[in-house]
Amino acid sequence: MAIGKWIGGFLGLLQGGPLGALAGFALGSLFDTLTAKSDQTAYIPDDDIHRTTESEGQRNGFLFSLMVLSADVIQADGRIMHSEMECLRNFLRSQFGSQAVTEGEQIIRRLFERRKQMGETWWRSQIDACCRQIAQVMTVEQRLQLVSYLVLLAKADGTVSQDEIQAIKNDAANMGIDPANVDQMTGLGGKTLDDAYKVLGITPDATDEEVRTAYRQMALKHHPDRVATLGEDVRKAAEKKFQEINDAKDRIYKSRGIKK
Repeated sequence: MAIGKWIGGFLGLLQGGPLGALAGFALGSLFDTLTAKSDQTAYIPDDDIHRTTESEGQRNGFLFSLMVLSADVIQADGRIMHSEMECLRNFLRSQFGSQAVTEGEQIIRRLFERRKQMGETWWRSQIDACCRQIAQVMTVEQRLQLVSYLVLLAKADGTVSQDEIQAIKNDAANMGIDPANVDQMTGLGGKTLDDAYKVLGITPDATDEEVRTAYRQMALKHHPDRVATLGEDVRKAAEKKFQEINDAKDRIYKSRGIKK
């Protein structure tokens, strides 16, 4: 992960607004490494600016938004769990290499520091504003993928606290996403029939036609092609989620004798 690429993304998609302000603080120490010592003027290599295409800008904005919202969810229960931090490290390592782990951890710890400095009331207002900004610049499918990542992060320690769920639902609502989607995503990966119904957002007394309709709606919202511009790694994560949705559907269809 090149530092210039992280910064380059904010020259377009996220310039200004609350996300831009948090980026300025969180990227401060990394930004300093690009500062020309002669005049202390921030220097961003031309290649990093000129090669930042619209899709790269979307991707960079998505990734920084993920870091900001991860900082919100990780501390939602008042603790910073090793398992959750390791989940984030593994994501950065697998997608961007070992350098990304160090830089990404610097970013999120500076966000933790900012939260502590300014207090919870300030933090909550900033996160709410950031989510509203995200709603303006990202598609609903991209926002759903953000929420999906946050749920995975909350599940990293084997349990999902009510505080974490509430934080994710609050962020989802401010991003223009129905908080009911959070409950559906917590069922992903589950093996029981109850988990399957939870994923599709329906109850066991739903009719067969309601089951089919619920699945079609989920498939449409979460199709991997809808986040393809965010990069191959994000698409692969969406494909895994899509497969889990299909697994849930197949479990219900089998239990009811519904033909595919």
